[in-house]
Amino acid sequence: MEKSPIIEKIKKLLALANSSNEHEAALAASHAQRLLSEHNLAMADIEASNRPDKADKVETAVSKTLPKWMRHLSAGVSSAFDCQAIHHPATGKMTFIGVGADVQIAAYTFTYLERTVRKLCGTYMKGHVSGTVANRHRELMRHSYYLGAVSTITARLREQKVQTPVTTGALVLVKEGLIRQAMNEIGNVRAMHSRRSYINSDAYSRGQADGIQVGINRGITGTPAAHRIGH
Repeated sequence: MEKSPIIEKIKKLLALANSSNEHEAALAASHAQRLLSEHNLAMADIEASNRPDKADKVETAVSKTLPKWMRHLSAGVSSAFDCQAIHHPATGKMTFIGVGADVQIAAYTFTYLERTVRKLCGTYMKGHVSGTVANRHRELMRHSYYLGAVSTITARLREQKVQTPVTTGALVLVKEGLIRQAMNEIGNVRAMHSRRSYINSDAYSRGQADGIQVGINRGITGTPAAHRIGH
């Protein structure tokens, strides 16, 4: 199986995944994930000379100060698609590092999930937080909701990876080596440490419940799947 045609097809599907038609976008991204999975299974069996020889980088815009829930989300998405994510506070950029189509899927998925979680949180805040609530308590509820939703989403991403590994066979070590090399070329990367934070249990639980809504309509095969993340 040739690598380039598969990657080009995935790129076209990702372009469709930005469609304003939510059904079309969800179906395109699901098919992209399916092709990625099939591609890596095939790549695991080809000769070493045809294996990838470098990692790729994809940047996406984020805030200069990354909230805790976004750090958790980026880590969860990166792990799910065998990538690494580096935040650049000075520029407000997030760099995803991975091999081939993995990194494109990871960057898209992160952006999609961030946008979706923000929309869900907005709906929750309008329906459950009155205008008389103090700003400090309002932000606590918002923060708690985000963390709850992301905890559910990242757990489902982990489950998806167990059911349908992104990388198999000898390619696992190949990819890890190429990603380490790319990260070394970037230079010193400051580790992000999360402080323990207070949460509102009700908002957190609602976020967890709403997180189940994200991506459960279709699995990576394009068929209904209650236990896989699909877009």
